[in-house]
Amino acid sequence: MSTLICHQEKLNESNIQALVDICPFGALEHKNGTLEITAGCKMCKLCVKKGPQGVMEFIEDAATTVDKDSWKGIGVYVDHVEGEIHPVTLELIGKAKELASVVNFPVYCVFIGYNIKDKAQELLHYGVDEVFVYDYEELKHFRIEPYTAAFEDFIQRIKPSSLLVGATTIGRSLAPRVAARFRTGLTADCTTLEMKENTDLVQIRPAFGGNIMAQIICPNTRPQMATVRYKVMNAPEKQCEPNGKIALCQLDPQQLVSSINVLKVTHKQIEENISDAEVIIAVGRALKSEKDMAMIVELAQLLGAQIAGTRPLVEAGWINAKQQIGLSGRTVKPKLIITLGISGAVQFTAGMNSSEQIFAINIDPLASIFNIAHYGIIGDLYEVVPQLIEDIKGSKLLACAR
Repeated sequence: MSTLICHQEKLNESNIQALVDICPFGALEHKNGTLEITAGCKMCKLCVKKGPQGVMEFIEDAATTVDKDSWKGIGVYVDHVEGEIHPVTLELIGKAKELASVVNFPVYCVFIGYNIKDKAQELLHYGVDEVFVYDYEELKHFRIEPYTAAFEDFIQRIKPSSLLVGATTIGRSLAPRVAARFRTGLTADCTTLEMKENTDLVQIRPAFGGNIMAQIICPNTRPQMATVRYKVMNAPEKQCEPNGKIALCQLDPQQLVSSINVLKVTHKQIEENISDAEVIIAVGRALKSEKDMAMIVELAQLLGAQIAGTRPLVEAGWINAKQQIGLSGRTVKPKLIITLGISGAVQFTAGMNSSEQIFAINIDPLASIFNIAHYGIIGDLYEVVPQLIEDIKGSKLLACAR
């Protein structure tokens, strides 16, 4: 870890003030003839480069190295609820197989839970080389300590080069704990993953509010870890015959101890999830009032679609937060999405640009949404949508008459 130090013996009244003035973050404070570096320091090194010579020094520690040849394979954490495997797991298996083919690695799964041995067989139909199963009654409910212990045992046993975890409630809780235990990097909510021939995993995700796409690598640590949202990657085709093997893993009883006691489990009511929708009508800030949602609802009913939108509509209370698409909302991959009055900022498009067909309606011919749309209409949604509704009704009447 790099360090910024101040040689206090070289300070005097003039250069202290010069250093205080030069720091753009106000991270240098004058206290009783000494200079203190506060937590506001961003390590920009401006005080070293432009400050009084020799007073401030930046010491960069030698980077740690790792024997990459001893870490092989791509591991996938199996996200599940009471043995029912979350679809994001299958999507991650598909991506893991793609990454593994670049460096000729096997693909592993780590399955942690209770009464899951039979469910593990299902994963072998998707091309996994080996599934490592930790099946204990103490793992029936997700509790962070034993689950982390099982995950840690898997990593120490197999030493996978990369680990993929679904960005679910459980995945977002478990992955950071495991990464901290191995002092390795973790990139959250990746939208793209690529593998270098030297086994470095390129983890790509939007950064700075979606204004740039950051490419992140962990060249000096293993395992490399990334979380990925549901509906971002593509699941592989299910094979008729299973291929691979299952390994039942043992844990020390002390590793299953937790300070958390599960007193009661309440199953939440099943509700529609826009991530699973095949047709979506997405509305943006061009909608002028809440009463105008009526025509959106009518269009959605005609097409058997679910309604979604952007953050301004959530903040206005016109749609539920669970209907928001984008970096701070849900990721969707429907067969058809119709966007109405949405400009196409990356914060929104990052959550839907994998849709099979994107149909955009916007009054601005230069709107960014047209850069990713397969079809587009330049026009006012208040003119286009009513006409679209009439055309759909007309086509349905014609079909009935025939």
